[in-house]
Amino acid sequence: MQPAEVTSNLTESDFGYYGWRVVLAACLGVMAGFGSLFVYTFSVFVKPLAAEFGWSREAISSGFAIAAVTLGLCSPPLGRWIDRFGPRRIILICMTVYGCAIASLSLLRSGLWQFYVTCFVLGVVGNGAAHLAYSRSISTWFRRRLGMALAFVMVGAGLGAMILPAVAQAIISRSGWRAAYASLGGLALLLGLPLSWRYIRERGVIGHESAPVPHSGMTWQQGVRSFAFWIVTAILFVSSISMNGAITHLSALLTDRGLTAGNAALCASLLGGSSLLGRIVVGWLLDRFFGPHVALVINLITALGIFLLARANSLPAGCLAAALIGVGAGGEAAITPYLLTRYFGLRAFSTLYGLTWTFYAAAGAIGPVILGRAFDATGSYASLLVLLAAALGLAAATNLLLPRYADSLAIEIR
Repeated sequence: MQPAEVTSNLTESDFGYYGWRVVLAACLGVMAGFGSLFVYTFSVFVKPLAAEFGWSREAISSGFAIAAVTLGLCSPPLGRWIDRFGPRRIILICMTVYGCAIASLSLLRSGLWQFYVTCFVLGVVGNGAAHLAYSRSISTWFRRRLGMALAFVMVGAGLGAMILPAVAQAIISRSGWRAAYASLGGLALLLGLPLSWRYIRERGVIGHESAPVPHSGMTWQQGVRSFAFWIVTAILFVSSISMNGAITHLSALLTDRGLTAGNAALCASLLGGSSLLGRIVVGWLLDRFFGPHVALVINLITALGIFLLARANSLPAGCLAAALIGVGAGGEAAITPYLLTRYFGLRAFSTLYGLTWTFYAAAGAIGPVILGRAFDATGSYASLLVLLAAALGLAAATNLLLPRYADSLAIEIR
C-alpha cells in the first residue's frame, strides 16, 4: 500500500504535499550529480593535472569531451529505460557507479588513457545521476507548479556549482588534487543514494516499486517529427557549446589574466550562485509566462555574459561575466524539461529528454575542445568567445518561432 503521506489529499500548494519531498531528494541528488559536481569542478583540476602529468589543456579538455560525447550517446537509451523501468532503479545504479568513478580519479597515473577511460564511464552513467533521471518523477507530481518544482530540483545543481568548486580548490590547496577527487566521490555517494532510495518515486507507484505509471502524450517518434522539438534542440545545442566552453575554461582564463587561483574559484562559485538564482527566477517565470519568451531572455543574458568574459581582466569583470553565464546555465536547465512536458506530455518524456541531451552533450564536448585549441594556437580565448556569444544571440531569436502549447497534452494532476 501507499504511505499515508503519498495518498493524502494535499495539493501542490501545500508544504506537506509528498511531491515536495521528491523535489528535495532530487535536489540533493542533482547537487552531487554529473551536471554539477563533475562539470563545475572540472576547471579547478585543469592546472593541477597539467602540472602533475605535463598534459596540455587541450588533452585535459578532451577528457571532458569524451564524457560529454558518451553522455550524449547514452542519454536516449537511458531515457528509454527510465520510461520503461521507472527513474528510481536507474538512479540508484548510475549514482553508485558515478560516485565510485569520481573517487577513482584520485588514483590517476601518468597514462592519459586512464583519465579518458574514467571520463568515458562517467559519461555512460552521467545522466542517470543528473536531472534527466529525476525530472520524470518530478513531472508526474506537478502541473500548475511544475516550473517551480523543476527549478527547485535544479537549485541543487546551483548549490553544487556555487559550493563545490571552492571546496575542491580548498582541498587541492591543502591536501592535493587526489584528496579532492576522493572527497568529491564520497560526497556524491552520500548525497545521491540514501534520499533517492527513500523518496524518489512516480505519482501512483506503490511503495518502492520501480515500474512507471502509464502517461498520456506523444510517442518519441511523434516527438522527433515535431518542428517544436527541433527548435528546442537547436537552441540547446548552440547554448551548450557556448556555456560549457566558457565554464570549463573559466578558472584557467581568469588566472591567465592575473587573478589568483582563489579569486578565479570565487568567480566559479559566483557562477554557481547566480545559476541558483536563475533557476528559482526562471521557475517562477515559467509558471506565469509563455516558456519560449522566458527562454529568449535567458539565452540573451547568457550571450552577454560570454561576451563580457572575452574581455574580463579583473575580479569585478570576471564576477559579472560569471554571474550572467550562471543565470543562463541555471535557467536553461529548468526550461528544457518544462518545454518538453508542455509540448509532448509524459508518455515518452525521458526518451525525448535523452535525445535533447545527445545534442547538448555533443555541443558540450565541442565547446571546451575548440576553446582549448584556440588557446593553444593563439594564447587567447577572446576571439572565439565573442563569436560564440554572437551565435547564441542569434539562436535565442528562434525561440520566437515556437508555437503555443497543445492543451490536450497537459499533465493532469488530481
